Amino acid sequence: MTRALVDIRSAVRPYLEKLSAGDSLLVAVSGGADSLALAAAVIAESKDLLLRPIAVTIDHELQDGSAAQAARVVEQLTSLGYADVISRKVSVDQSLGLESGARDARYGALHEIATEVNASQIYLGHTRDDQAETVLLGLARGSGARSLSGMAAVNGKIIRPLLNLTRELTEQVCRDLNIEIWNDPHNLNQEFSRVRVRTRVLPVMEEEMGPGISQALARTAALLRDDADALDQLAEQAAGGLNLSDLEIDYLLLLPKAVRTRVLRKAIYAQGAPGGAITADHVSAVEALITSWHGQGEVSLPGGVKVARISGRLSLYARS
Repeated sequence: MTRALVDIRSAVRPYLEKLSAGDSLLVAVSGGADSLALAAAVIAESKDLLLRPIAVTIDHELQDGSAAQAARVVEQLTSLGYADVISRKVSVDQSLGLESGARDARYGALHEIATEVNASQIYLGHTRDDQAETVLLGLARGSGARSLSGMAAVNGKIIRPLLNLTRELTEQVCRDLNIEIWNDPHNLNQEFSRVRVRTRVLPVMEEEMGPGISQALARTAALLRDDADALDQLAEQAAGGLNLSDLEIDYLLLLPKAVRTRVLRKAIYAQGAPGGAITADHVSAVEALITSWHGQGEVSLPGGVKVARISGRLSLYARS
């Protein structure tokens, strides 16, 4: 067994060991180096643990030959030893952008399949390089600590065991196992912001600031995730027992801003704002009703949510 394969199997095993013999799990495989290396590690480690790994490839139908590529991935997974391989076509809603639409369709399908086969976990092949790109994209958007903390290794059923490993290592694993890698044309499309970060921004940063940028960004993400988790916990405690549609201004003023804004987000979403629709600008407008009050009117938010300051209280309600 090569050093690269040892490293990737060692990264996967602790997550698999949390399952019980006979449990099912999904491995999402696109045909790229990261997901194929992950699939190889999972199938190898699952045998001793008596688990049932199920490989899944998603055909987004966004380019010519996608069906043939999906069929090719099924063949590769079968040759790796997978007895259960699922190929699923999805419809991508591009109204919010191709990248976002494809991601939503893919995750939706994976969770749907996990329910169908009673899978306890869903494994994704994101690496440290992907984490670094995510942090830079968050910086470019002016996002807060939660966004800058990048992707979580564990998020519900989603497991990302390779976040501390590099894309170079997954490519080495595929070479060691003589696995043919598919290079998605979308990974070279400069219209996508993530591709520009990968092919232009990070290489310049490495050249100008020295090697180790991706590792440093991933480390920053981990530190910020700890901070964000702590602040989220404080916000949960601060919101406990409150009527989130009727908040006392004096109480909100006592909270540290980082906690208060989280309570506000929680209250806004409780009124029916669509998930992920509330931006920093939205929260700032509501925050101004508390800390910069000069008689301004109600704030209108996505999903028909309205927020107004009335008699020393913050009133939140949904208007159709």
